Amino acid sequence: MHVRKGDKVRVIAGKDRGHEGEVVRVIPGRDRVVVAGANVAKRHTKATSATTQGGIIDKAMPLHVSNVALVCSKCGVTRAGARFDSDGLKVRTCAKCGGDL
Repeated sequence: MHVRKGDKVRVIAGKDRGHEGEVVRVIPGRDRVVVAGANVAKRHTKATSATTQGGIIDKAMPLHVSNVALVCSKCGVTRAGARFDSDGLKVRTCAKCGGDL
């Protein structure tokens, strides 16, 4: 997968096209990601204990990973590249400007 938890992404397809947000959860087995504030659905929940309240809540639902694109802080939407740093660790980089993601 080209995205990880905590990455800033832009939705490029679907009803929330253009929305930017942070990846909250990655589901690699189904090729899906959950983006904060995107693909929000209303869920009717029951009160389960004395502390949780029932009602209608907004829940961010998963999007397919092909419908999101990484966002570089310097140059905008980009693809991910890779390089090895001086310690031999693989680092993800911006394919446009070469900066670290």
